[in-house]
Amino acid sequence: MIRILNVMIEGRVSSIEVPQETIDSASGLFNKMDEDMSKGWTMGNEFVDEPTVEQRCKIVAEKLLYAIEEENKQMTQMMCAYILSRVPNVMTVHIDNNNEINETVIEVGG
Repeated sequence: MIRILNVMIEGRVSSIEVPQETIDSASGLFNKMDEDMSKGWTMGNEFVDEPTVEQRCKIVAEKLLYAIEEENKQMTQMMCAYILSRVPNVMTVHIDNNNEINETVIEVGG
């Protein structure tokens, strides 16, 4: 099965396809990412002691933006896979590319 995450940057939408096998096989990596983020993370001008799932997805979306800008397809797919694994009903990630991580929006569907 193929999962799709729509990524919107500056009004332009890209639909990133991620095989379910990729999501499943990367669960160890994703758990490690969660462990690292659970130690706290700077989001914008503030330090968040224990980021929520939504905040973690915003952190990963920031990495996703970098991967897209660098045309790193593998990293792009893995960051999308992380978001899809943590928010299964996610439809679109609206990434703010002005270094305002808190302006990134995770849009979920029904």
